Amino acid sequence: MVEDFTLWALFARATVTVKIVMIILIIASLWSWAVIIDKWIQYRKARAEARVFDEAFWSGNPLDELFDRIGASPRGQSEKIFAAGMLEWRRSHRQDGGLIAGATARIDRSMDVAIAKETERLQRGLTVLATVGSSAPFIGLFGTVIGIMNSFIEIAEQQNTNLAVVAPGIAEALLATGLGLLAAIPAVIYYNKLSADADRIVSGYEAFADEFATILSRQLDS
Repeated sequence: MVEDFTLWALFARATVTVKIVMIILIIASLWSWAVIIDKWIQYRKARAEARVFDEAFWSGNPLDELFDRIGASPRGQSEKIFAAGMLEWRRSHRQDGGLIAGATARIDRSMDVAIAKETERLQRGLTVLATVGSSAPFIGLFGTVIGIMNSFIEIAEQQNTNLAVVAPGIAEALLATGLGLLAAIPAVIYYNKLSADADRIVSGYEAFADEFATILSRQLDS
């Protein structure tokens, strides 16, 4: 009788413990891909929104007009940082038109808080990829160790070291390691890429905040 070595057959023949390990790894892999796709869409939208806002900001139109168009509850990330600075700028004016002392520091802090919130939102979920990338190979190895132990126990019970007896159990055990690597490799690659993308987006926000603060500081000095 020819032994069935398809992936489903290997899974079906595995012990309960190894099956649980395999299911955990499959769920981890699907979760990782869900995070990867979600972050890829989110970062793409963030970059597109930043480009559109930069064009509007550097178009030469008055900043008050841009702020009035955006409103106090903007949707885009760059718009939120800009709105935080402009809102504090307007609050820093007294009724007689003068400025309350310390306006520049308060504007900087307001934009820093907005950037911190957007940074946290951009990086949310990346810990899932880091966790899967670091733990999935060891979880798969645990399943492999259990599977090989069961194979040796079966060999001892049958008193038969024929390869035809050993091979199915070893194949089932190694499937757990394969699933662990299948979950870990994409998670590690995309964690590094998405982390770098998030850092670049945040650097763009910080550069804009510095330029905007410079513009406001110039107006204060004048």
